[in-house]
Amino acid sequence: MKVIAMPVGELAANCYIVYCENTRKAAIIDPGADGQSILNSIQYEGLNVEHILLTHGHFDHIGAVKFLKEQLGARVAIHSDDAQALTDASRNLSFLMGGYMVQVPPDVLLQEGDIIAVGDITMKVLHTPGHSEGSVCFVVDSPVKAVFTGDTLFQGSIGRSDFPGGSYEKLMSSIRDKLLVFDDDYTIYPGHGPRSTIGAERAANPFIRYYVK
Repeated sequence: MKVIAMPVGELAANCYIVYCENTRKAAIIDPGADGQSILNSIQYEGLNVEHILLTHGHFDHIGAVKFLKEQLGARVAIHSDDAQALTDASRNLSFLMGGYMVQVPPDVLLQEGDIIAVGDITMKVLHTPGHSEGSVCFVVDSPVKAVFTGDTLFQGSIGRSDFPGGSYEKLMSSIRDKLLVFDDDYTIYPGHGPRSTIGAERAANPFIRYYVK
């Protein structure tokens, strides 16, 4: 598995291009902006993108969905609880930035436990509400151990829970019950900022150290 990380947009949200080296099949996770730059990387690598996967529906993570859907024909997938955010500026919070963002309706409504195949790579969907009602993480157990955490868990921090649909209690429960169950060597690919590991966050993340007993 190869991962290309691209901070995009004004809020530097991390877009990830995840691909299978054997088949060149790929998924884009959270294309928040800069669609042409994302497309250029895909074309340079010669990838066949089958999935556009969204960890949640906030504007800084979905801004290039329509463009890439039109260019690549990939299937757009988001959890059912955040699905309306793709076509509703009040739900995707773009109205807070003085904009009106509308993308395209999803092709796939994700649920807990769904499996997504990207060539030889298998991703499992974890429903991790708290930052938004429909926040999810994508877990890869092989050939590497990785979790794409969106805005649920960052290096040294956690996602905001003060937006509509957010809940601090649900967020921390998601981290405790869904993410901290993984071994320390799982790499975390967050929605903003540098990557980390489950072990590093278990040991040093102040929110986890305070909340998780």
